[in-house]
Amino acid sequence: MSGHSRLKNIAIAKLVGWFPALGRKLAAGYQPEAGSGEVPWQPLVKPLSECKVAVITTAGIHHRSQPPFNMADADGDPSFRELNADTLWDDFTITHDYYDHSDAEKDPNIVLPLDRLREFEQEGLIGRLATTHYGFMGHITGRHLAELVDKSALEVANRLKQDHVDLVLLSPA
Repeated sequence: MSGHSRLKNIAIAKLVGWFPALGRKLAAGYQPEAGSGEVPWQPLVKPLSECKVAVITTAGIHHRSQPPFNMADADGDPSFRELNADTLWDDFTITHDYYDHSDAEKDPNIVLPLDRLREFEQEGLIGRLATTHYGFMGHITGRHLAELVDKSALEVANRLKQDHVDLVLLSPA
């Protein structure tokens, strides 16, 4: 994707933020990819107050020390970034051209609500907050969908299982 295309995407994201009707019009033309099979939802088997909770976001947030998401590829970047909740607010950045993230840069809880979940933990509403969370870029289409579904999502699911996470909150951007 050329620098010109990236600037166009950034401008569109800003305009949609300023003119929500434009965003609704663009969204109306969106056709989601057809799914295959059933979504493997799992029932919650213990009280929320005993659950370990993690967050997955598609906001493009990551630690500054990690490689940025590839915005040059028009089909997106199907990779993920491991996010350390204990240090993320000290060194985060957002790599994503498809939404206006100026507010999220001021308060990253908009796209990754770690502070709100910490409050829930202190109040006993959730058992505990995981230390490791995961960030994706979002806007993954075309040739990268299979890699996202068959590789990245499975890898993150396995890591969450190994970390004994009971509940995952998806925070799209």
